Amino acid sequence: MTFQVQTVVTKPFDGQQPGTSGLRKATKVFMQPNYTENFVQATLTALGDTLKGSTLVVGGDGRFYGKEATLKIIQMCAANGVIKVIVAQNGVMSTPAVSCVIRKYKTDGGIILTASHNPGGLNADFGIKFNIANGGPAPAGVTEKIFDLSKKINEYYICPALKPDIGTIGSQQYAIEGFGNFTVQIVDSVQDYSDFMKEIFDFPAIRKLLTDVAADGKRSFKVLVNALHGVVGPYVKNILCQELGMPEEDAVNCVPLEDFGGGHPDPNLTYASHLVDELKKGIHNFGAAFDGDGDRNMVLGKNGFFVSPCDSLAVIAANLESIPYFQKTGVKGYARSMPTSAAVDRVAKDKGVEMFEVPTGWKFFGNLMDAGRLSLCGEESFGTGSDHIRLAMWSE
Repeated sequence: MTFQVQTVVTKPFDGQQPGTSGLRKATKVFMQPNYTENFVQATLTALGDTLKGSTLVVGGDGRFYGKEATLKIIQMCAANGVIKVIVAQNGVMSTPAVSCVIRKYKTDGGIILTASHNPGGLNADFGIKFNIANGGPAPAGVTEKIFDLSKKINEYYICPALKPDIGTIGSQQYAIEGFGNFTVQIVDSVQDYSDFMKEIFDFPAIRKLLTDVAADGKRSFKVLVNALHGVVGPYVKNILCQELGMPEEDAVNCVPLEDFGGGHPDPNLTYASHLVDELKKGIHNFGAAFDGDGDRNMVLGKNGFFVSPCDSLAVIAANLESIPYFQKTGVKGYARSMPTSAAVDRVAKDKGVEMFEVPTGWKFFGNLMDAGRLSLCGEESFGTGSDHIRLAMWSE
């Protein structure tokens, strides 16, 4: 069976200008007829000559309207000459994991369905952003091109009869009118990222820390993690629990929900106050919470001691040589956003490492990484990352 390409007449919507983290609007705005399709078409067209025959990754944080939008993107990729899409199972994959998959399989980019730390649901927010081939957020030149195209769009292309099963891992092959073969590859949402983390960190050492038992029969170092019902939940279960031995009972709110359980998936002292309350009991030595799409984290010490993003960046920088990945690559430099405190600057001075201050926005870190001058970076809004991918990572 050959699937027909349908050309749909449309007209521009005002305000489809991607920001630092893509286009974010109310969910109901994206659900308007042609709204999502217009923005996706503008994004695909912005790829220019690389669009036909390209491979793209599709994933998201699992929020409401994500599955519907994932299907539309697959249908439109097929109708625009994309040769293959690598899609997260059920459309759910953390933003750092999408970056990892883009880089691992050397694709031409990826479309991520997330509004980050904004609430999810019918009456909340949705978002779409594009990451380029290096795994990082689209630079200003690309987002401006997308916006320009969105202002003059008059038609988009889609294969509405194409309905792949995004819940089953494996490859599905289709024939598309005018383009030929089209592959939809459904991949495990966690596996590639988990495998990559084993190359970055010393898993045996971390497992020993998390499983050692003291003389009183209790674990020597107890960790409590709250995923806030965001996309990080399955990664916590796979990496921290299965691979590193953290008890399942210490993995809280790890089932991703379309509305994040009615909560606000923003890992801070206000929206993750229940984690702070638990840490204050003195039972756990370390606590962490993550945002909806998994690229922000809050770190707590024993008795609920809050470690600011500025300080955690400096602590990691001071101990970066302890991580196997950096033992291999060396430490090239540190960077922080302008509003982030200068704690990491002091570490850089002490270690003789190059230090950069950049405007807010992860793409500015990516430029330095691509130039081979940056190993570790962070911003005041709870994001920490390194050059192993092009986005914030959650810090194990």
